[in-house]
Amino acid sequence: MSECLSYDAPEPVFAEPWHAQVFAVTVALNEAGRFAWSDWAARFSATLKRNGLHRELNGGDDYFGAWLETLEALLVEQGSAALGDVSQLRDKWEEAYLTTPHGQPVRLAGE
Repeated sequence: MSECLSYDAPEPVFAEPWHAQVFAVTVALNEAGRFAWSDWAARFSATLKRNGLHRELNGGDDYFGAWLETLEALLVEQGSAALGDVSQLRDKWEEAYLTTPHGQPVRLAGE
């Protein structure tokens, strides 16, 4: 008699690849000494609160959108990135995402 084993795969930690990427970039910048995690946490908390006042955050794109918003603001404030550069790069990634066929990796033009 053969037993039927059931295996339930764990839920993914991140709903979308870009969620994991923005998280990893933030952790790497912290580990490189670019900012203190306590400063990051305070800033992110303020962003979540600001965004949550208008609607309930669902922990997906809106949560990581707030994460990205916080990271962009921090990099601009530190002088690590110019506001125009951040906006321009974000627009390029959005265009690449929207024009990439489903299932294909998203890449910026020229990469």
